[in-house]
Parts: sequence; structure tokens; C-alpha cells
Amino acid sequence: MRNLLICLISLVSSVGYSNESEKIMNDPGNLLCAPDHLTVGEGFVNPIGFHDATPCFSWRLPLGLEKQTAYQIKVEAGDSQWDSGWVESDQSVWVPYAGEKLNSRQRAEWCVRFRDENGRESEWSESASFELGLLDSDDWQASWIRPSQEVAYSLEPVAFMRREFAMAGELERARLHVTARGVFEISLNGEKVGNDHFANGWTAYENRLDALTYDVTKQLRAGDNRILAKLGSGWFAGRLGFMKFAKPNYYGPHTELLLQLELMYKDGSSEFIVSDDQWQGTFDNQILSSSIYDGEHYDARKSPAGWEAVAVNQDLGTARIAPKPFFSVQVTEELRTLAITEPEPGRFIFDLGQNMVGWAKLNIPVEKDRKVTLRFAEMLDGDKRMYTANYRTAKSTDSYIPSDDGVIEWEPTFTFHGFRYVELSGLPEGVQPEPDWVKGVVLHSDLKQTGHFESSHSKLNQLQSNIVWGQRGNFLDIPTDCPQRDERMGWTGDAQVFCPTSMFNYDCLAFWKSWLGTMRDEQHEDGRIPNIIPDIINMKGAPGWVDAATMIPWEVYVRTGDSEVLEVNFGMMERMVGWYRSQTQDNLIAKMEGWGDWLQPYAKDNKGDTPKELLGTAFYANSLHILEKTARVMGKETDVKKYGAEADAVKAAFARHYFDEKGLLKNAPETQTAYLLAIAFKLIPDEQRQKAAAHLARLVKEADGHLRTGFLGTPYIVPVLEDMGYPELAMELLLKDSYPSWFYSIDQGATTMWERWDSYTHKDGFHPEGMNSFNHYAYGAIGQWMYERLAGLAPDPENPGYKHFFVRPLVVEQLDWARAELETSYGIARSSWKKADGKLILEVTVPPNTSATIEFPDGKKSHTITSGTHQFTLDWNR
Repeated sequence: MRNLLICLISLVSSVGYSNESEKIMNDPGNLLCAPDHLTVGEGFVNPIGFHDATPCFSWRLPLGLEKQTAYQIKVEAGDSQWDSGWVESDQSVWVPYAGEKLNSRQRAEWCVRFRDENGRESEWSESASFELGLLDSDDWQASWIRPSQEVAYSLEPVAFMRREFAMAGELERARLHVTARGVFEISLNGEKVGNDHFANGWTAYENRLDALTYDVTKQLRAGDNRILAKLGSGWFAGRLGFMKFAKPNYYGPHTELLLQLELMYKDGSSEFIVSDDQWQGTFDNQILSSSIYDGEHYDARKSPAGWEAVAVNQDLGTARIAPKPFFSVQVTEELRTLAITEPEPGRFIFDLGQNMVGWAKLNIPVEKDRKVTLRFAEMLDGDKRMYTANYRTAKSTDSYIPSDDGVIEWEPTFTFHGFRYVELSGLPEGVQPEPDWVKGVVLHSDLKQTGHFESSHSKLNQLQSNIVWGQRGNFLDIPTDCPQRDERMGWTGDAQVFCPTSMFNYDCLAFWKSWLGTMRDEQHEDGRIPNIIPDIINMKGAPGWVDAATMIPWEVYVRTGDSEVLEVNFGMMERMVGWYRSQTQDNLIAKMEGWGDWLQPYAKDNKGDTPKELLGTAFYANSLHILEKTARVMGKETDVKKYGAEADAVKAAFARHYFDEKGLLKNAPETQTAYLLAIAFKLIPDEQRQKAAAHLARLVKEADGHLRTGFLGTPYIVPVLEDMGYPELAMELLLKDSYPSWFYSIDQGATTMWERWDSYTHKDGFHPEGMNSFNHYAYGAIGQWMYERLAGLAPDPENPGYKHFFVRPLVVEQLDWARAELETSYGIARSSWKKADGKLILEVTVPPNTSATIEFPDGKKSHTITSGTHQFTLDWNR
């Protein structure tokens, strides 16, 4: 009660309501509120199966406190204890553990306290905990198992495997460790273990397999117990790739399961139930097949039969088996049907109103033996029928065969679809469908939404919604280009342009770090980064694609302050830049292949009109600059000088070869993207940048205020125009509703970002080339500028992770108000502005232990503020 009273007094004091409370708080004898929001590593709260034996700790100061000047951490891990003692520091995030080495399965509890700027101490926090998973392959006593029957894996069958056992004593706790070559679902005593789907996810399986750990203490019972494992082909043994690149069984000829159930008894003894020759398996079960691309087919008339002893493989292989370092795919929402149509007799189309990724959950009447077929589509054609041509060879079809008449509830297990519409056929004759017969189950990696943007402009708000839904649909264990057709792969170019925006919308730190780990595994010996991660196609590297190796670690660092993302990737970054270097002559890229400025409108082909050699030199210089900055963060002064000098040399060569003294492009076609990269990457001297910006503005005006940029140029066009003194032109371009533009797609019905601005038009229908993904996040990169400039909430690279940030609102004629908020590691940061009665009201929230510098839109001198909510009123008659 005393601690609660002190906390309440602290909050009252922070807003200046009580002089008496301030007097109480300034008494050194009073303890401050305890820190809260204790997390370990990349934001994990009390994790089990944790992946990092050298963790970092983070916490938040209570609201109303200004800053921390010292901290003390205590960690207890069995017989081992670590006390940091009082450390004079304002660091409250990413504080490294410095105690004795931690081992697999070890559980630790920790707490923290702090001192404020007046030297007052806080209460100790409540204890937080973490428990390590199996950190090394040597921790596994299990063997790989699979059903022994011979089957055609090309049909993507699902394996069932089972084991019964009796516990040998009174249970204290139980941990289930499991991984697979394939995707798994585990049940104990008839109850699903965990909430994960498509576990263990998709990595470069030949190098790394992620394992998950579950606390199953409450699912076990005295006496007999039963484990049932379902194992799908997933990414491991299912078909992957598109068109000529499609390959079945890419990683291996069959699926396998590795499972270890560790039982700790109250008498101190333990018992391991592992995957071994004591298991039985079968492919003869209700799930006839389940494929990521093609769907799942279920026959309720069947029950598992033909159980036989499993095939056992005791060789764990050379791949690292390590705890999964981020959250698995989970159900995050269910969408309801908004409308039902029947374009032809017996085929009912359920419209969920939103393009989404997941599957359909059925609650429908059925007739015995009559197969119900589910088809999925993102769009309807001109006859209001399902448009599936853009799925290419992906069948994206589920089916269910009932065992009896009645009402069934069903959803698949090992497939997912990208869709807005669900078509049902095979229903009983004469039925009249109800909206609650079909729900859309939304699936993606279980990331916490941390950012929100909103404005007075309804289409901008729809654009923000489309960006968020595009991210949700394409963050299913890895960052994919699209979630619906026979592709769904981790294109690096798409990822690097969208990364900054993604970090505003969701807490993606662990997600990106895991994917970068796969990138390190897949890097070629010559330093190239594949175009796709995990790499299943072995395409050559491309400018703007290989640069994901430098640009993503840097952007993640700036937005989180986690320097580890730079440290572990520095070698990869260096080797990638070394590959660029090997392609140069006189510091210019001499010959370059790649995807160009992909899907530039009105270009000669899909790769755009900007020469690949220009793109290569520009991105080479930019990645060198990132290496220089990274080396500075890491204290590598020799590398700072080396890469800084190399970057300067490449920039000078670029400027000489591609620009004249008037800032006009030479030795290359004039394209918006060429100007944009030169300006954004600061590849030309400052006096030329302004001149080049004028030429860029001329090109935009010649295009009637439209963009002529593809995947590489589009992220920069609005920011560069605004930054170089053309804010009106930037806003005109952003708010365009004619082709090509963000609003144009919205006006054609987009509820996610599209691959092409004109993948579909009301006038002409679907784009004739057929490459029409209606869920493609690359053009959603504009979201970064909406957060950072329209709302004004921008990070400071010199003080990363929002330890200090900028508030730079761009107040424009077309908006009456805009606001954004972001949950940082320190707490909520907000920026909002609105026009009212000739005034501009600016409100800023700064989390404890941070500061922000406001750059006022009226030209008033900038002002730095500390924690709390601050309001400013300016005269505004514009």
C-alpha cells in the first residue's frame, strides 16, 4: 500500500497539482515507484525456451519521472548470483548480463532498481524471469522419426505419430522441446500444445533449425499420457518456387520430427520421453494432403489407421538446432463475412471485406459423403466470379468430406491462403447461407503492434490501413513479397525498402534479427546476398536487393538502439560490400545485372529505365556509408577511416561520371530514380544536390505531378521532394488519385498494398501480364514519411532507440490534423498537431528517461523537452 501511495503521489507531482506532494517526493527518505515493463533480449516477457545465454535487460521508469542516473540489477540463476551493484548510467535498455555463464534449461530470476536525477532510489521491481531452451544440438537425446510407410511426398501427405507413456512419479514441471524438418502440431492427451502455427518456421534448414519449448506441466496427468504429433511438408518438403524455379522437396525427400519431453519430478529425479523407436506412425489419416500453395484436403470419414513402428534416424545432422529467437505464427484476429453472393447456382461467395492471410473457419451444414470445396481469391472478375489467375499454379483450394449429415466446424492445419473472398460449393441443396458460416482466421507472426498513424484525410487513413494489412499478410515467419500465389518468398529488395515502416507499425526487432541470421547463412562465398532469403532459387545478387545486408541492420539499430544487430552482421556487411568492390572499375560499377528499378510505370520493361550500373554504384556508395557509421558505433576507428575514404572515392566517381556542374544527369537516361538516389544518398556535392532537385521537380511536373519510380525509387520520392524544398509538390504527388499513385489503387478497391499500381482498374480490368499480387508491401514504404513528417515523429540516429527523438511536423494545407504514436522501449512517444481558430496546437509526449527536440513548423527556434506531455500553441493563419 505504501508503494502504491508513493506512486500516486509521484504522478500527481509530475503534473504540478500539489506543492505538498512535491515536498514529500523531494524527501530522500521516500522511495520512488519501482521500474516496470521488465523484458529480456528482444522484448521478451518471462520467456521459456529463451535463445540467448548472454541476455540484455530492459525496463521502463514510472510515468512522471524525468530520468535515471544509476541502476542496480540482481540476477539469481540456481546457485549462481550476479549483482551489478550501483552503476552510474542513464541506460535502461540493452543492459548486458555480466554474471557467470548460463546453460541450457537454466532458469533465472532478476529485478532492478534505479536512482533518479535527484539521487532518490526506487523500490526494487517485481521479479521477472527467463528460462533457457536447449542451446546446442548436444542437448538433444532424441532421434529424428517419421512414419516408415513409403508414400509420394510430392502429394504432400501429413504424418501422424504417437507415443503413450506413464509418468514415474509426482510431477514438478515438464518442458516439451520440439523441432521438425517440416511443420508440426503437437497434442498432449487430446489438447493442442501452444498456440503456434507453421512451427518451427522457415530458415535455411541445412544451416539452422529453430526449436520451440513449451511448458506442458498442466497438460500431463498422473498415470497414462498420450502424445500425438502431426507433421506437414511445409516449406521443407513441399513444393516451393514459381514457374521454372519450382522445386518439390527442396530441402529433403521427407519430413521428420525431433521431440524431447523432459519430466522433472518432485523427488528430484527426471525422465525424458523422446522421439525414438517407441513411437508409431502413419500417413493414413483424415488429412489427405496439406500444401502451402495448394491447400488442405480433409476426409472426416477416415480415422488414423495402419500404425507402424516409425523409421528412426539417429544422425541429427550438421544444422544448428537452437531455440526459435522470435514469436511463431499465431491467430491474431477473426474477420466476419460482410456479404454473400451466388454468381452461379450452388457456388456461394463470402466476402470478408478485407484482403487477408490465413484460412477460412467453417461452421456449415453438410451432407454425408458430399465434398465441400473451398476456393480463395483476392478479387472478383467482371462477372463477380472468383479471380484466381494471379495465383498462377497455386491451387489454393481446400476440401472437406463429411462423415455424416449435420453441422460441422472445421479449419485446416498446415496451409494458408491470401484472400478476401471464399467460395463454397458442395453444400446441401436448397440451403441459404448465413454470414456466420465463414470466418477469416488471420495468421501472421505474433508481433506486437507498437505504432499508429491517423490524420484528417480519410484516404491517407485508408493508405495506413493498407500498409498495416500488407505487413500482417507478409510477415508470416519471414518477410515475403506476397502471400497468395506460387511464390511467397523472402525477396530482399522488397524487405529493405519496407523495413523502416515495418518498425513503426510493429515490434519487429526479433523478427528481423532472425531473418538476418538466415541471410548470414545464405551469403555466397564471394559476398553476394541472394535475392531471396531463404534462398531456394540461387539467383544472382542485384543492387537494392543485396543491400538488405547493410540497410536493414542499420535501420533496425536506429529504431531500437540494439547494437547487437550491427555487431553480429558486420562481417556479412563487409563481405557484401567486398562483392560490390569486385565489380568496379575506377570506383564505378562496370557491369551489373539485377532487377533494376522494378516495376517502374511506363518503362521499357519491368526492370525500369535507370541503368543497373548507376543503381549499383549508388547502392555501393550508400552501403559503404552505412559500414562507416556501423564501424563508428562499434568503436572500430580503423574501419571508420577505411570505409569512409572508400565511400568518398565512390561518391566522387559517381558525381563525375553521372552529373554535370548544373546537377543534370549525363551518361544515363534522365529518370526520377537516378536523381532521387543521388540526392537521398548524398552522392553529389551539396550545391549540385539542390540543382539536381530542380531537375527532379521538373521531371515530376512533366509527368503531371506523378511518380515514375519503381521499387527502388518510390520510397525516396516524397521525402526527397519535401526535404529539398518542394513540399507542395511532394503532397500533390502523395495525394494524387490518378495513375500511378497510392490513392489510385485505393480508388480501384485496394485494402492492402498492391504489386502494381494498376494490378486492377475499374476501366480495364486486370493487368494483362498476370503478375498481379494484391498484397505486396513494397510501396507501403511511404508509411515511414507519414510517421516521421506528416505526424512528425522521427528517430535520432545519434541517439538510437528513441533515447532522443525529433518532432518535425509538416503542417500542410490539405490536412487539418495528424498524429502518430509509437511504443518505444522507454514508453509511449506521441506527436500530434491540429489547426483550430487561427492557431496550431502541437502536443508531444516524451517517455521517461528520454528527450525530444521540437522543430516548430512556424520557424520558431527548436526546443528540447524531457519526459511528460507538452502542449504548444502557435499562431497559424496559413
